[in-house]
Amino acid sequence: MPIAAALLAMASVQTGASIAKTLFPIVGPVGTVALRIGFGTLVLVMALRPWRTRISKTNWQPLALYGASIGVMNLCFYLALSRIPLGITVALEFTGPLAVAVLSSHRPVDFLWIGLALGGLGLILPIAHTVQGINPVGVLFALCAGACWALYIVFGRKTGVDHGAQSVALGSLISAVIVVPAGVLSAPPALFSRSVMLFGLAVGILSTALPYALDMVALTRLPARTFGVLMSLDPAVGALCGRVFLDEQLTALQWTAIVLIILASAGSASTVQSIAGPIPD
Repeated sequence: MPIAAALLAMASVQTGASIAKTLFPIVGPVGTVALRIGFGTLVLVMALRPWRTRISKTNWQPLALYGASIGVMNLCFYLALSRIPLGITVALEFTGPLAVAVLSSHRPVDFLWIGLALGGLGLILPIAHTVQGINPVGVLFALCAGACWALYIVFGRKTGVDHGAQSVALGSLISAVIVVPAGVLSAPPALFSRSVMLFGLAVGILSTALPYALDMVALTRLPARTFGVLMSLDPAVGALCGRVFLDEQLTALQWTAIVLIILASAGSASTVQSIAGPIPD
């Protein structure tokens, strides 16, 4: 059951991302991320009731940085997704938690995971005509999303100690304050149509509320390393969802790059004490 919950959480996140990408031609990536964070935050606030939490002056700053990292991470992820395939976006974003995991350990074997990750990046990055059709701006946004994911992990640990499960709802509220106004101001009037709102609600549930609940089931019943290894499959799940829902076809070279990044992430999760944390995409 916990393994099934972890796999279902990944499938839910990537299905939500696939639905979100279909909204880009209508409301744009910024408008779509506003819908996702807005509805996802609404569900989390109703479920967790964060207003019961007291915030002191000492723990306000890490909470604010945690929430800001969520908002900017999702914004960069969607801006990358509007330019490059889903599987490659997720794989590039994984460099953030992979870097945190590897840098937290100093074992010689960790250099192997660094080498695998760099090999995968070398195959994906649009240099020396090795990859065709990969937008360099999209790659940059995906790497920025990975850097924000690293900050999400660092500040999320501190915030989690101070506020527990409420930190997710509080962080989402802060991210909504940052992202939702920008999305509303930049998106066309179609953002407020009933059909777009319904799809936005689906994205918020599939990408935020449902995977969060499933991750809690998996995290409380699986060893940390097992959960970390399972989470490493996320780029492959993203590539498969992109193929099924968006008809995104990757080359053999791109699949090889994704596999190398998966191996690097799984290897680091199996040898490093700490894990990257739940999937936030």
